[in-house]
Amino acid sequence: MKHATILTAAVLLSSTAAAAQSSGPFTVAETGNSHSNLQAAVYEAEALPTGTILIAPGVHRVCAVQQRGSVTFRAAQPGEARFSRIACEGKAALVLRGQSSRIEGLVFSNIRVGDGNGAGIRLETGDLFVSQSWFRDSQQGILTANDANGDIVIDKSTFSRLGTCENSAGCAHSIYIGDYGSLTVTRSRFEEGRGGHYVKSRAARIDLRDSSFDDARGQATNYMVDLPAGAVGRIANNWFVQGSNKENWSAFIAVAAEGGSNASEGLVIENNTARFVPGLARNTHFVASWTGERFTIRNNDLARGIARFDQR
Repeated sequence: MKHATILTAAVLLSSTAAAAQSSGPFTVAETGNSHSNLQAAVYEAEALPTGTILIAPGVHRVCAVQQRGSVTFRAAQPGEARFSRIACEGKAALVLRGQSSRIEGLVFSNIRVGDGNGAGIRLETGDLFVSQSWFRDSQQGILTANDANGDIVIDKSTFSRLGTCENSAGCAHSIYIGDYGSLTVTRSRFEEGRGGHYVKSRAARIDLRDSSFDDARGQATNYMVDLPAGAVGRIANNWFVQGSNKENWSAFIAVAAEGGSNASEGLVIENNTARFVPGLARNTHFVASWTGERFTIRNNDLARGIARFDQR
């Protein structure tokens, strides 16, 4: 009888521990361990060869920092897990400086910090892959530091009501990529900017395809695509609509406006469509360049008033 009592107690203790283990919204898929604290889940996941954190539906007012390893942050139900209002280190909901990071199906909203650079993601080192994610109503969507060996891929994601030029740190943008190796953006949407550029990238290589830039409800926005240091690669099959409320409407795409530290020889800009919002008439340029390097601009469908190219 005594042994049965001990056995029963052990089973109850094990069941209680298991229940506690599975009570949190952040589960490390490889181990099955769940955590109520996102940072605790990151500590466990980044210690694995590759770690995946499954994030339960709901609004999560938390943030986390990845210091090492390869970690995937994945919504258990795409579009139903949202990080809101909280930024780590005064930077972002997710601060990433591991070997690589993947973001899948997450929503980032209402993230603001004192210097005006509050972002859904702050990438400081390593590769980044973002898919089927939403960034909205924040100062920036994605902001990075510099990693010349790093690659960034963004696919099937939406950036809404982002950007600001109202802070001492300068303008924030929907996406602002530092001196990275490459930036690839495909099948994504940019809309209703609140200042700055929609895509600003200092990456040496650009691949921007099959995406839409809807500036119809933008407020005090600037370029659709700004490559301030130049870049090689391709901008193709995109749809651009320029709105009336612009801080700078002199071009849709700007190349090397801050000096050509990257090569731009051979950049291809093709098969894009550019329009004005209905009822708007003005004269502007589709591409403006501050470098004497040659690149190809061809087969773009441009509305009346949009000149093909301007050498500045």
